[in-house]
Amino acid sequence: MTITNDIQYVGVNDHQVDLFEGQYVVPNGMSYNSYVILDDKIAVMDTVDQNFTHQWLDNLQRVLGSRKPDYLVVQHMEPDHAANIANFLKVYPEATVVSSVKAFGMMKQFFGSSYDDRRIVVGEGDTLELGRHTLTFVTAPMVHWPEVLVTYDSLDKVLFSADGFGKFGALDVEEAWDDEARRYYIGIVGKYGAQVQALLKKAATLDIQTICPLHGPVLTENLGHYLHLYDLWSSYTPEKEGIVVAYTSVYGHTKAAVELLAEKLKNKGCPNVLVYDLARDDMSQAVSDAFCYNKLVLATTTYNADVYPFMKEFIHHLTERSYKNRTVALMENGSWAPLAAKVMKEMLASSKNLTFTDTTVRILSALSDESREQIEAMANELCVEYLAQHDETANKNDLTALFNIGYGLYVVTSNDGNKDNGLIVNTVVQVTNTPNRVAVVINKENYSHHVIQQTGVMNVNCLDTTAPFSVFQRFGFQSGRTADKFEGMETLRSDNGLVFLPKYVNSFMSLKVEQYVDMGTHGMFICSVTEARVMNKNETMTYNFYQANVKPKPQTEGKKGFVCKVCGWIYEGDELPADIVCPLCKHGAADFEPIA
Repeated sequence: MTITNDIQYVGVNDHQVDLFEGQYVVPNGMSYNSYVILDDKIAVMDTVDQNFTHQWLDNLQRVLGSRKPDYLVVQHMEPDHAANIANFLKVYPEATVVSSVKAFGMMKQFFGSSYDDRRIVVGEGDTLELGRHTLTFVTAPMVHWPEVLVTYDSLDKVLFSADGFGKFGALDVEEAWDDEARRYYIGIVGKYGAQVQALLKKAATLDIQTICPLHGPVLTENLGHYLHLYDLWSSYTPEKEGIVVAYTSVYGHTKAAVELLAEKLKNKGCPNVLVYDLARDDMSQAVSDAFCYNKLVLATTTYNADVYPFMKEFIHHLTERSYKNRTVALMENGSWAPLAAKVMKEMLASSKNLTFTDTTVRILSALSDESREQIEAMANELCVEYLAQHDETANKNDLTALFNIGYGLYVVTSNDGNKDNGLIVNTVVQVTNTPNRVAVVINKENYSHHVIQQTGVMNVNCLDTTAPFSVFQRFGFQSGRTADKFEGMETLRSDNGLVFLPKYVNSFMSLKVEQYVDMGTHGMFICSVTEARVMNKNETMTYNFYQANVKPKPQTEGKKGFVCKVCGWIYEGDELPADIVCPLCKHGAADFEPIA
């Protein structure tokens, strides 16, 4: 396979393997990827699994012809990639090994030698000149071993990403990337989200046109899609709306309860309901989907005053991989002393930012009228936003939505006649309740101020604490006059025809402007409420919560100057210009503070 004019693929496909790493079912096999960079000097990028020594060496020889390799770059010492280091050096005794200091220590363990007489130790920012190609090494510790390097070729703009962006499946099998890449990532790398986030920040500074991983296909198109998914996975942000129901059942009664719940969830508008029998279904797929979707139901029997073993294993997989930022519901079954819900909640105690439903379903041996009522209540809790999103099931006069107004952060949506628009505001106040009046204050420089003055209508979406930083980037760091802020985003509409957000909000209100007050730099719109829906019970996103938990921490170490309190952009200098405008969030000097 030709990657670029100078880069050739010499990897292999493995259809002999049944369990990758001894635990992950791989029905379509695995690929072990290796690459050759042909230049004045020749670099071979990693080796392959021990079962394919001769096939790999044959592939290598066909690409090299009469030439000999100068370097073997070892990015990762796991044996599926590094098993043939010694065999390579026997065939090419004049080659030099290039790797990290920790990797050479592992070579001593695997092969009995750290190759002191024929090695180059590289670390962060080090380079290797091949001729026209310059390789720059980037350390990626714990992605997912401590010795890992990734390598950037600045000529062809190729990132050799080690295990990053890999997937299950051999290259001679056609299958979608996302699902098997997600299962691979969550299983192999899921514990190390913080380290992956650090690597993504380094990658963001590079002009990458091709990604060459050690497993799975070479990625050349729509790289933003893969980078976006890695950002979601490594930040533990739910990828999709939906509910995973994971259960164990001994005599079928818990299974019957799960089937009843799943039916109700579908009937109440949940867009995706996935049910896993943990004793029979692929455990790794169940774990992967638990991270993919935003809600999880755990249903099991009490067993030996504990929980059923397959459920215990499942929860262990979740907590080991830092499961967080989801809604969880619990169902338990027991004939004399049900304890499963208590045990499961205790097992999840270390998981951060989990919201448990108010309802816990308790089944005493078999379904009863009482437990059926609990299942109905649980389904209503889990589907409250789905019910609110659809006109036929929404309560459009739920004025308790007004209770979610505080010193929070909101997305105000409008439409200029050609496209939808939205912006972040932090001043929404209920001013009277008979009749219900709400005041919204917007900076006159914002395009939305102009649009709402012209149209007289808006929607106020009350952001909740699940909203990620990307929401603030989308609606706060660009102008609706020049950008389509809803590009690629699912949209729903209220009765006034305006967009409301389907997620990350606990309520929204449709407002009609009744009065306008000019406040100099800002305008106050005093509005009547024409529609109000409550979407969920999550806490409202306050400005303090945003600052403490959502906004990325600015990298101020070793820098002197001022940092924007809104987005974290840094101005380096002794004095802050009075007329400065942050290039990211467009806030002025008042929102900057000195770097401590």
